[in-house]
Amino acid sequence: MRSRKSSLLEQLGLTWVTPVLVAGVDEAGRGPLAGPVVAAAVILDERQPIKGLADSKQLSPRRRELLFDLIRERALCVSIAEASVDEIDRLNILQATLLAMRRAVDGLRLRPGHVLVDGNRLPVLSMPATAIVQGDAKVAAISAASILAKVQRDRLCQELHQRYPDYGFDGHKGYPTAAHLAALRTHGACPVHRRSFAPVREVLERP
Repeated sequence: MRSRKSSLLEQLGLTWVTPVLVAGVDEAGRGPLAGPVVAAAVILDERQPIKGLADSKQLSPRRRELLFDLIRERALCVSIAEASVDEIDRLNILQATLLAMRRAVDGLRLRPGHVLVDGNRLPVLSMPATAIVQGDAKVAAISAASILAKVQRDRLCQELHQRYPDYGFDGHKGYPTAAHLAALRTHGACPVHRRSFAPVREVLERP
């Protein structure tokens, strides 16, 4: 037997659409020469809006840290995952990034009905998904994911600095800055450098 709500909607010419949970997904760390690539998935709670969400690259480190805690507190659920340096070297950075994204979605406590992913490529998922170019500046859930991924990766780089202080990971976060390249030439590659990336490979292959 049809419900009254369904019949009324049909009379009004409307179609009943069951609301679905939407997750936003983004990554951090595709460009660095060292460390894992990190991805995050976030399902926001419409009843607890978070002001100030934006592309993580447009926010100060202090603002990102504050939003990191707020997102984890107010979102319906969040998940952060990564793909290791070994996986990056074995699969290539694109496939490793997609793998980290899939792991982030799979790690959500609640199953989303749709996933919105920053960029133009999609990971293999078990639910519908849409890629959105510059989604981290357009979709709140993707912005939230970009903040979680960025802060988490920055924290990992602080840990790498403690283990390998000669490279300055706390400053450049693994990106190919002049200081990082100089340290790489002086000290060689450490275990967390991505061997498949040209500047690292060149150091390893030099006589």
